[in-house]
Amino acid sequence: MSEYLISIKIEKLEEGGYLATSDILRGLVAQGRTIAETMEIAQDIARKLIESYIEHGDPLPLEIEPSTNVIQDVKIPVNVIA
Repeated sequence: MSEYLISIKIEKLEEGGYLATSDILRGLVAQGRTIAETMEIAQDIARKLIESYIEHGDPLPLEIEPSTNVIQDVKIPVNVIA
């Protein structure tokens, strides 16, 4: 099993919820009620797209990086009910 890092953009939708897209991985469009849900859906779609590239023998976009053991500074959403 391989792991890859890709960049996504998440934007808040006027009608509610969030939309994730990727300039690197064309075809990645994910919508969810929360940022966390949107990220989870985006990961699933990205996995399926990358698996399709590999299955068809197509080269992955150059911007897709194999994951390393380096932990990067990542911001995560935290919902608090107060």
